[in-house]
Amino acid sequence: MDDATREYLRERFGDYYRQSTVALPPAANEREWGHIPWTPGTGTTMVRHQSQLDLGDVDDFLARESPRHVYFSAARYTDPSASTMSQKGWRGADLVFDLDADHLPSVDPSEATYAEMLAACKDALHRLLAFVEADFGFDDVSVVFSGGRGYHVHVRDPEIQDLDSDARREIVDYVLAENLDTDGLIRTVSAGGTTRRVLRTEGGWGRRVHAALVAFVDDLDGLDESAALERLTAIDGIGEGRAETILGAVSANREAIAAGNMEAGGPGIRLLADSLAQRVADAESAPIDEPVTTDTHRLIRLPKSLHGGSGLVVTPIDREALDAFDPLVDAVPEPFRGGSVEIDIDEPRRVELDGDITKLEPGTHTVAEHVGVFLMARGEAEKV
Repeated sequence: MDDATREYLRERFGDYYRQSTVALPPAANEREWGHIPWTPGTGTTMVRHQSQLDLGDVDDFLARESPRHVYFSAARYTDPSASTMSQKGWRGADLVFDLDADHLPSVDPSEATYAEMLAACKDALHRLLAFVEADFGFDDVSVVFSGGRGYHVHVRDPEIQDLDSDARREIVDYVLAENLDTDGLIRTVSAGGTTRRVLRTEGGWGRRVHAALVAFVDDLDGLDESAALERLTAIDGIGEGRAETILGAVSANREAIAAGNMEAGGPGIRLLADSLAQRVADAESAPIDEPVTTDTHRLIRLPKSLHGGSGLVVTPIDREALDAFDPLVDAVPEPFRGGSVEIDIDEPRRVELDGDITKLEPGTHTVAEHVGVFLMARGEAEKV
């Protein structure tokens, strides 16, 4: 990024902050603050170990300094401006999840468009929220578009504040379905003087595996024998002999399967559940960034600040408005709409923002300002 581009972005970021108000986290004065200024060269400099007292009024600070990126700590401290973690006096930390399209197994960043990456990340976000809200039952949950390639989820329920890194890693492992073991999803129940092993269908991964099992059995019911066997052998670990055994067990034990009974019809039902479990894990886990969640001192982007790698707003999203939220429209900064800027690019570019698609060939162009800011912030254009 050359000096003219850097100075232009710094000035326009300042204009945004002079017209906007950021969203402070609870207990803002107990958190560490950090920011990255518009430093010359290819590297970046993180300024951290600051308290809100050091910054003063945060809106005034941002308008004055117009930083490239702004962060606050998930943790709360007795002395957030202390220069070492041991001196800060850790008092607890929010539980933070980060979803980044670059980490999604279904996305190839070299092939997918920015819009496609964000759409895939939103699908993963819905899966993550199912864990956060349904499986864990957290109430104090906020969702934020990161301004870049994904979403942040902040959990501030009192009971998670004191969790250490190991406890948070257990939450990560659950969300990622690490080493998902069907044995752990089964409980033993007594009925009529006998015991049987059944899936925990009331919630969690047990409910997910059971739902997949019932749906699979329903699909088999509509197929002839040859097609049903072919469907079964398509699952890893099931050969022709096992497929025939499973098909016979399924046909004779539909009600038992619906009740989650893993012993009906011999080992076939359990074998099928084991085989489907990994499919369920791959389809319904949420590929969160583990270090973000396990780090009890993590800095995270400040909502309503600007992302220095895109020029988009780090946007808090009302839970009820999530389905309708379009980051390529709703995160475009209002001060950057309506104007234009002259830029130079050396490669063809395609930008989908604010409901329009802009296609550019190498050379000099006058474009809508939000498009120009987006390309310049990403290092894909220079200011003329």
